Amino acid sequence: MAWRLGMRLLGLISTLVLVRLIAPADFGVIALATSFMQTLDGMLTLGTEEAVIREATPGRQFYDTAFTLNLLRGLAVTVLVAVLAYPAAGFFADPRLGPVLLFVACLPLLDGCANIGTVDFRRDFAFHKEFAIMVLPKLCGIVAAITAAALTHSYIAMLCGMGVNRTLRTVMSYAMHPYRPRLSLKAWRGLAGYSLWTFLLSLAVLVRDRSDSLLLGRLMNTTAVGFYSVGAEVAALPTTELVEPLGRAAFSGFAAGRQEKAAPGETFLRLIGSAALLTLPAGIGLSLVAAPLVAVAFGPGWEQAVPVLRILSLSFTVMVFGHLSLLLLSAHALLGRLVGITLVGAAVRIGMLAVLIPAYGLPGAAAGAAMGVLTEQILTVGTALRRFGVEVGDLLRAVWRPAVAALAMAGALAWSGLGWRDEDGILLLAEAVGVGSLAYVVVLLGCWMAAGRPAGAERDVLAVLRRFG
Repeated sequence: MAWRLGMRLLGLISTLVLVRLIAPADFGVIALATSFMQTLDGMLTLGTEEAVIREATPGRQFYDTAFTLNLLRGLAVTVLVAVLAYPAAGFFADPRLGPVLLFVACLPLLDGCANIGTVDFRRDFAFHKEFAIMVLPKLCGIVAAITAAALTHSYIAMLCGMGVNRTLRTVMSYAMHPYRPRLSLKAWRGLAGYSLWTFLLSLAVLVRDRSDSLLLGRLMNTTAVGFYSVGAEVAALPTTELVEPLGRAAFSGFAAGRQEKAAPGETFLRLIGSAALLTLPAGIGLSLVAAPLVAVAFGPGWEQAVPVLRILSLSFTVMVFGHLSLLLLSAHALLGRLVGITLVGAAVRIGMLAVLIPAYGLPGAAAGAAMGVLTEQILTVGTALRRFGVEVGDLLRAVWRPAVAALAMAGALAWSGLGWRDEDGILLLAEAVGVGSLAYVVVLLGCWMAAGRPAGAERDVLAVLRRFG
């Protein structure tokens, strides 16, 4: 979690500086280019790292085969993006996309050259090493981006930051782990089954995730993509910074439990309860203070991102349940079911976007994406509960206290006039955060004590705080 929070803090600092040096249209160009590249990248994702983690005793041939597959995948994506760069620029009617795509095409190849040995950091729960290998290159990339932005005031600055970050990350993967991979495909059979389903799942996920930017770029313009990408990035903060780091550790734990044939239900519920304790108030709170937050963080000219943030942050609060359910199903190699669920969510999302963007613009895009998110989360959680024999009542007992407290927080801010206001100002933002935080903590602790201080998320969080206190 410290790794992700450090990454996001650095990224937020970078964004706060860059939005004052670079126009929204330039952000849209980069968002569109990276969406296009990552869509092609996801079409060839193989899940080799996860396969190594799931393997009980992977040997050198297993590691070397995983490295070789990663390298071939990166090379294939680089060639595809480079070939399609200028046709894509013509499709989106923006000539700046051509050279930008040629640059970002190099990034997958850099990632493919990274040392596969660093997957041991996740196998051995050595997440402090992952922290270093991700944060230090990110910091150097931010320095490079801000420096270039001050000199150029264009999207070139963001490309500089991306290049420095990816290059240093690859170099550090060899500096921090003694393993030296070789080219080999001898263990391809051990990777084939898991990698095939991972490929299909990643393809479905990226079709779903990139539909927002691609449809906005086609039906509106790159400036709209810039507004949407900023609002969506802020709305996703509780998921990306709290749930995903928990999920990286959870996947390793679920995989280890599978090898030991341990029932995952209790751990699954405790993880969801602990994550909900933080993500529910964070997601609802972002929606409540969207207008003053955007004004203070990004300055004038970004008001169109406010409705995007308000809508998506509410829908993203439920992703804590679906994300951990997905990881549990993935650790037990139930990827076929996840592919079907993701395709249903993608179909709902794309259909709603195609209908709502022409009619309502950016708010319609956010509403369409929210409907797809809710559909997919409900299906994923339902599948996990049925597969592992967890009752819906058990899930509700794990999350009812933070849910009640988050609703009480929203009610307090709405009743006091501090929530969902269009006014801006740092004082309004500070007052809303203070009142909301106080209401949430008071109601949460009150519910916990009224329930007899049971074992659960609250006790787990207090134990962690005491350990670091």
